[in-house]
Order: sequence, then C-alpha cells, then structure tokens
Amino acid sequence: MTQLREKAEALRRLHAGPRVLVLANAWDAASARLVEAAGFPAIATSSAGVAFALGHPDGERITRAEMLEMVRRIARVVKVPVTADVEAGYGSTAEAAAETARGVAAAGAVGMNLEDARDGRLLPLELQVERIRAARAAAEAAGVPLVINGRTDVFGVDEVSETQRPAEAVRRANAYLRAGADCAFVPFVSNRDLIARLAREIQGPLNVLGTPDTPPVAELERLGVRRVSVGGALARSAYGRARRLALEIKEKGTFESLREGTISYAEMQRLLGA
Repeated sequence: MTQLREKAEALRRLHAGPRVLVLANAWDAASARLVEAAGFPAIATSSAGVAFALGHPDGERITRAEMLEMVRRIARVVKVPVTADVEAGYGSTAEAAAETARGVAAAGAVGMNLEDARDGRLLPLELQVERIRAARAAAEAAGVPLVINGRTDVFGVDEVSETQRPAEAVRRANAYLRAGADCAFVPFVSNRDLIARLAREIQGPLNVLGTPDTPPVAELERLGVRRVSVGGALARSAYGRARRLALEIKEKGTFESLREGTISYAEMQRLLGA
C-alpha cells in the first residue's frame, strides 16, 4: 500500500508542472507497455479502448468488474502510475462511485476519471458533487489517495445551449474540485480562446482531450492546460491500421503493408518480459 500511495503522490505532482502532463491512453497490457517504453511518466487507460477490446461499444456497456480486471492487468505490467478511466462509475449513486474508487485502488491504479453524464444526459450537479466526495472518502479509507479527474461532459450533451456551455463547464469543474477532485477534465473543446478561458476560470488543473483539431501540446501548455489525454484515439488508430491490413490481404492477396510500422515478434516478446 505504501508503494501505491507514493505512486499516487507522484501522479498528483505531475499535474503541478512545470510541464504539461501528456497521456497516451492505453487499452490493454501490451499497449500500456508500449506507452511506458515510449517514455510517458504515467499511463491513462481508455474506457472506450477497453470496451472495444472486450467486444463491447463504449458507454458503460461493460461491467465494473470487466473494466477493473483490465486495469489490474495494465497496472501489473508497468512501473509508472496508472490512472483508470472508469466512465461514470457504473451507477449513478454516491455508493456506486465509492465502490468503483475502492475497486480502482484494489486493482493497483492510483487515479480515476469520474464522468458527470450517463445515457447522454448530465447528472444533477449536487449528485455529482456527492459522488466525488464519496469516491474521495472511499479512496482515503482504502489508504490510496487517488488522483480524481472530475470530468464534465457539458460540451458533449445537447441539453446545454452553446452559449451556456463555457460558464456551465466552469461552474461544474470548480464544484468538483471543491468536492475533492484533483483535476477537471473538459473534453470536446479545441478553440484556443475557449481553452484559455477554461484554464483561467477553473480553479485547478485543466485536462483537455487531444484531437487532430486541438492545438499542439506546447501551445496548450502556454494556454494554461495542465493535462492532455487522447481517450480512445490510439486504440481506434490501431484498429484502423488493422482494418487496412485486413483489406489488403482480402482484396489484393498481398502482404506488403505488414512491413510498415509493424513491431517484430522478438520486440514484443522483450517488451512483455520474455
């Protein structure tokens, strides 16, 4: 448990600078080892990527147990801190969030994302505040000071008008930080001015989602962003490449694309400890 506490504090310090924390989200043990070997100081999991790997669509279509089993496998094969994307906590109640937090700590991770939307609608602010407090209390009781990333999906739902979204995102993010979250995650924003406003008005570290439309990391850092993650993009990119290879083999009967960027069998063996 001492080692987990130390990893949690190491992850928390990474949010304090001086450089922005960049996370390339993994979805299984092998992808986590690849990310670690690339030099990233922490591993974030992708809930979408894990769901896809287990044959499910994203959006809490898998169980808490299935998600935590993959988190456990990832945490077991890497030395750096692991933060787990556990969606909305697999239940809308405070106890569900607490149970998920206990499971994250037991799986060997030291951070967790907790979303404020389920089934395409935002949870009431007061309920999400209660859920974050419950997750924080459960983590402390378990002896692991989890780094809680309070995610608001204000920009991903239809119920909040475009003009109201920035202020509502700030309101929710600050409430989550006051409730015990260590970082505020506001995905689906790429406009520079909007990102700068969020970084300025949110009273704690801001996490944004890296996409092809997002400014580069160096600019995000100048705008005040403290954490950047890519969600399921790495997993989807890997599956896109697999599809291209499969189509070449099926339609052309050739294997030339297997030369491009493919990791050798020997390197994968070494990566995973053979």
